[in-house]
Amino acid sequence: MKRISTGSPFEAKMGYSRAIVKGDWCFVSGVTGYDYKTMIMPDGIADQARNCFATIRGVLAEAGFAMEDIVRVQYTVTDAALVDELIPALGAAFAEIRPAATMVIAGLIKPEMKIEIEVTAFKG
Repeated sequence: MKRISTGSPFEAKMGYSRAIVKGDWCFVSGVTGYDYKTMIMPDGIADQARNCFATIRGVLAEAGFAMEDIVRVQYTVTDAALVDELIPALGAAFAEIRPAATMVIAGLIKPEMKIEIEVTAFKG
């Protein structure tokens, strides 16, 4: 088993890894829209999603996986009214990959967070 970290202060504080690699599987923890280099959160949900996907892409690469290996995605969105604004960013990331997906409307731990994205990747 291999643990992957992005260096986010949340990982150590909350006791989790950004991703875990176990055999042909990579489990990526929920990612919010921060730019983890600057710890800046954009206002718009689409920009937050793009930051999520950049983080996910980097974590997968470090783990030896690619976006094309994603087989499952869960989106947690804070408000159903934001989904129309979000859809183009999701399509840009996954239109060709088309993993199994679930979207949940729920609160997140900080008010500026509008989306959290969790993925599972497999290559076998």
